Amino acid sequence: MNFLAHILLSGESEGIMMGNYVGDFVKGRLTPEKTANWNPEYVVGLKLHRFIDSFTDTHSEVHDAKQLAALTQGKLAGIVMDIYFDYFLAKHFEDYHYESLQVYVHGKYSEIEKNEYLIPESMIPMVRSMIRQDWLTGYATLEGIDTTFHRLSRRADYLHPIKFAAKELEANEAFYYEKFLKFFPDLQANAATFITNNATR
Repeated sequence: MNFLAHILLSGESEGIMMGNYVGDFVKGRLTPEKTANWNPEYVVGLKLHRFIDSFTDTHSEVHDAKQLAALTQGKLAGIVMDIYFDYFLAKHFEDYHYESLQVYVHGKYSEIEKNEYLIPESMIPMVRSMIRQDWLTGYATLEGIDTTFHRLSRRADYLHPIKFAAKELEANEAFYYEKFLKFFPDLQANAATFITNNATR
């Protein structure tokens, strides 16, 4: 899953949300020694991020969706699918949260800015661009997703083919949405259980 889903699946805790949000930028094992002086909820968020990624990668509906995407995107199908699913979440956000996408996202931007000290240094320039350019609200349209893929394609040579991934989404949107509808409630339930079982007392 991509940024919007990771944030939403964090529940109401800012600490868990921040850990989940930055999860891709914190490497290595989260040993008790390494995390001894870290915010405990932040650590839960980091672990939640890894749980979400693992759960997503092994889910049968996601596997089926990746198989179709791989016909045009090859080994990038997993990255593509994360962004496709954030598109569906953003487009149908009212089905998953009581606030509008715009109100929710801008509230989270404020929380992220307030907790910038928890963001790894290498991630800060991207975070500031995300907030300034309002990436998360842009996920709700095909035009916004196309911009996201073009932006991502410039990060590394191997990512260049992802530039055209919005065309695949547009061509097979009904199929991918069906997979999302079967997968995302399952992910929501399991993420909520993970938080309940791991949240600090």
